[in-house]
Amino acid sequence: MPEYVILNLPSANRVYAASSPALLRAELAAFGAGLDADVTAIEEIELGGVGYVKFTSTEPLGERDLTLLSNLSSLYALFELTGDLLRPVPVHPLAAADSDLLTIQKYPGKTNEQFTKLLLNLTLLATAHPADWPNRPLHVLDPLCGRGTTLNQAMMYGFDATGLDVDGRDFEAYEQFVKTWLRTKRVKHTAESGQLRRNKVRLGRRLDVEYAFGKDDYKAGRTRKLSYLNADTLTTDEVLRPSSVDLVVTDAPYGVQHGSHREADLARSPRDLLAAAVPVWTRVLRPGGALGISWNTHVLPRADLVTILERAGLEVRSGGPYDDFAHRVDQAIVRDLVVASKPG
Repeated sequence: MPEYVILNLPSANRVYAASSPALLRAELAAFGAGLDADVTAIEEIELGGVGYVKFTSTEPLGERDLTLLSNLSSLYALFELTGDLLRPVPVHPLAAADSDLLTIQKYPGKTNEQFTKLLLNLTLLATAHPADWPNRPLHVLDPLCGRGTTLNQAMMYGFDATGLDVDGRDFEAYEQFVKTWLRTKRVKHTAESGQLRRNKVRLGRRLDVEYAFGKDDYKAGRTRKLSYLNADTLTTDEVLRPSSVDLVVTDAPYGVQHGSHREADLARSPRDLLAAAVPVWTRVLRPGGALGISWNTHVLPRADLVTILERAGLEVRSGGPYDDFAHRVDQAIVRDLVVASKPG
């Protein structure tokens, strides 16, 4: 059976780099849900003093499988292993834009862009059609979007994206960043800012961008949409239509930060915030869609979050690789993730 090795993508974050091989092993195992070939014997090895993640395939990787695997969050290069020799295997990750869309922004508390891609990937794999996403545009919602790392990764994949966040400074910082980036890259676009209202009640501010990375696509109306709503996350089902998004992907508050001003008792409790918000987010999720959340296990046990998701009618992925994504961020944060699907 063919054997392959993956060279990990370098990371400037040393803590994440140390966790990356283990996370890649679990992500690769989860990708098995969408592959034609069976991937087995996933392990870390060292060749010539360099670490790799090795796996065995029941058959040579075909074009369809390579299309999926090219998007592994920490994949830097893929090789077929023949004895002691490495044969490069061409990979073509989805990248509608230059990578600086993900890397330019630097600020305290930014979610690592490789982890954001990992979380988005796993959520895509939990949908009703886990192998089809590279070939069709989807709509991604991050209801606690901060300064937009998830929105930017959705743009990289050629998806539509909507974000909500109650923090006005984050909204202003992202608005300035994305407008400047689009102008600098000479991307054809329109960008409109204004008030967000519902039934004549002001809920906050909004930014709406319509763009295309190719001039011909823009002229032909083949555009993508990006929206940032500076509003309480508990208003998600008021500002978005029911069953209007394919994916909900978010990095939940790690501590006393919060995404809601509507209920005062939510301000210091990630558990209470998620208990109130998950049913709201689920209402705008399409049947067959999926939700992915990462969070700090020090402030919310996994079992409690699973209960919240199941009470909202979602089917949680568990066992196998889904139990292997916990990793340390710093002394106060051990981050884990959970993905769940909405029955079709």
